Amino acid sequence: MTAFPAGTILGYPRIGRRRELKKAVESFWAGRSDQAELERTAAELRATTRARLAGLGLGRDDSSIPESFSFYDQVLDAAVTVGAIPARFDDLRDEDGTIGLGAYFTVARGEGERAPLEMTKWFDSNYHYLVPEIGPETTFSLASEHLVAQVAEAASAGYITRPVIVGPVTLLALAKASDDAPEGFDPLSRLDDVLPVYAALLAKLRAAGAQWVQLDEPALVSESLPADTAALAAASARALAVLGGASERPQIFVAAPYAALGSTLEVLAAAPIEAIGIDLARGDVPAALPALGGKTLVGGVIDGHNIWRGDLDAAFTKLEALRALGAGAVSASTSTSLLHVPHDVDDETALDPRLVSWLAFADQKVGQVVTLAQGLAEGRDAIAEALDAASAALADRREAPGVRDGAVREHAFAEAEFSRVPYEERESAQQALKLPALPLTTIGSFPQTGDIRRARARFLRGELPEDDYDDFLRREIDQVVALQEDLGLDVLVHGEPERNDMVQYFAEHLDGFAVTQHGWVQSYGSRATRPSILWGDVSRPAQITVSWAAYAQSLSVKPVKGMLTGPVTILAWSFVRDDQPLGETANQVALALRDEITDLEAAGIAIIQVDEPALRELLPLKAADQADYLDWSVRSFRLATGGAAAGTQIHTHLCYSEFGVVIDAIRALDADVTSIEAARSRMEVVADIARFGFDHGVGPGVYDIHSPRVPSVEEIESLLRRAVDELPLSQLWVNPDCGLKTRAYEETVQSLRNIVEATRRVREDVVVPA
Repeated sequence: MTAFPAGTILGYPRIGRRRELKKAVESFWAGRSDQAELERTAAELRATTRARLAGLGLGRDDSSIPESFSFYDQVLDAAVTVGAIPARFDDLRDEDGTIGLGAYFTVARGEGERAPLEMTKWFDSNYHYLVPEIGPETTFSLASEHLVAQVAEAASAGYITRPVIVGPVTLLALAKASDDAPEGFDPLSRLDDVLPVYAALLAKLRAAGAQWVQLDEPALVSESLPADTAALAAASARALAVLGGASERPQIFVAAPYAALGSTLEVLAAAPIEAIGIDLARGDVPAALPALGGKTLVGGVIDGHNIWRGDLDAAFTKLEALRALGAGAVSASTSTSLLHVPHDVDDETALDPRLVSWLAFADQKVGQVVTLAQGLAEGRDAIAEALDAASAALADRREAPGVRDGAVREHAFAEAEFSRVPYEERESAQQALKLPALPLTTIGSFPQTGDIRRARARFLRGELPEDDYDDFLRREIDQVVALQEDLGLDVLVHGEPERNDMVQYFAEHLDGFAVTQHGWVQSYGSRATRPSILWGDVSRPAQITVSWAAYAQSLSVKPVKGMLTGPVTILAWSFVRDDQPLGETANQVALALRDEITDLEAAGIAIIQVDEPALRELLPLKAADQADYLDWSVRSFRLATGGAAAGTQIHTHLCYSEFGVVIDAIRALDADVTSIEAARSRMEVVADIARFGFDHGVGPGVYDIHSPRVPSVEEIESLLRRAVDELPLSQLWVNPDCGLKTRAYEETVQSLRNIVEATRRVREDVVVPA
């Protein structure tokens, strides 16, 4: 029996320092390379990661390096490993029942008439996972040994790594019932059936050389899942009794990231496992538990969710406190996988060196863990210099210019700023827009073509003069507006060719933000974003979007939407300062957006969309914290939009947001129209909308833009008819799920033509002539 390492991380970024995996995967999808080339690139990435982590101080042979690679998504990996793919993909299995890489990607992305798995947010992060579909008919088997092969690959290179897989309770708790399941079916009821497959996997991992295995069970910390905490705790006890009692297995480390574990820690303490990981960035040191004797308690004291250097002295103090709980040993770790942060702050040569001194990306956080592990082994004095340096950086950050701006903080908020005139008055005033029934629009962005990206890169390098770049962008807007006119859309957008990212674009134009060059973080699949760094007080030095919206409106008599990103989403998709309440920061952003809305109205823009796709994402996992979050998040949106005239139609957009979970908050936003993801879940959301009596405008999406599939006219028509059957016609809008930035023009145009045709058919049947 080998000891658990003194310091470790729960996972590491897997896309590559320069997005090598993204490029290789997309080349494979496009047919420019074969599977062997993709596998070779992936193997090189894994080898590079192991060598990098060893070089940063994690041991090659003590299981401190996690084997946490994924081609697309860790939940999909677990579902494929246990054979839990929907029946519509069964014919893609190999003859022996295994699921190869081609089938894996088809399950993720869909193909032809095969719809992909639904996608939603991973706990309270901006990472998207694929939702397994499990029913009574699901047959579990060990259908993929990719993780076993990776452990063997590491062993052949001289590394004893710790394989990481989503645990059985979380896998089932995050799953949805399959289409064939009876009403009320709970996938968690299949726990006893999936456990033998996990046991078989553990045996194979042990045979491949694994001494420890990491089961990720973040469901155990959440109070926002269909299963309650008592049910999840009972399921965990049953699962670990089976897996821990297996004779041929590695030692088991159960990690419970993203929030405090609470009373379920007692269940894990009593289970026949060897190590327990608790999130001490989001929770406090728990009370002593006698049953911890002999187990290793792994303290997640380095925050894997953000990029701040943090208080290393306080982190070590927490680890010292853990020693008083009666555990057999204490180890240091990150609170979560580091997939939520970029690779290396040393890559950011364009950032202010003073700001850099306050930051820690993945590699720096590994270094912090190594330092803390040294302190556990040798005592606080051995790491005193590193603790003092981190404390000095914190002090410098507090005192730096711009962190606190008196001009921003002098605003005295009046309650009237947080509301508009009643919806009924606005609805009447907005009749002047003269929109048809089932108005057709898009969410905002149009495809970001290679030409757009190349022009932007040339402009940023100083090779394309600003006037020439602006002319290029206006030509792009000309084409997008003309295309929408040709298609027959009713409310147009300018396509956002000037924006590299819906948050970064605003960060580049607001004081208090910085942006990175290489700070890529995986969002879903092959997609990555570069979260901005919100380090100081926020203000708007000049107009941001007005000239582009006004130019697009000059090209058409149809209304063109002004497009803004809302305050909650700007916070959610940035790395936000942690030295003041989020609500205060959100209100600073909201005031900047409020000024932008005023200027858009003055420029003749009558419809303004303030996107809040991350509203559900930031909802705290603990019920006791949710009311405060919903209060400040709603108020920040209302502060941003509260100055708009009654005749200005305010839209918002939510994606993968489980509408029913936050319906009261969405109603409280008081947007005139809310568009929401609905296509991948096949319009399930409209039942929630109808049940809750939501009475504002709503656009449930009919085109899943996260898949390359082109939905047929019949498919879209079916979705629209379900919406029309459930909701009043006067409420409904027709739109894609999200912006079209990531799609190619050919599929986009065909999909929009199909949406227009499907809408025409439904209008013919349901619209009563005036």
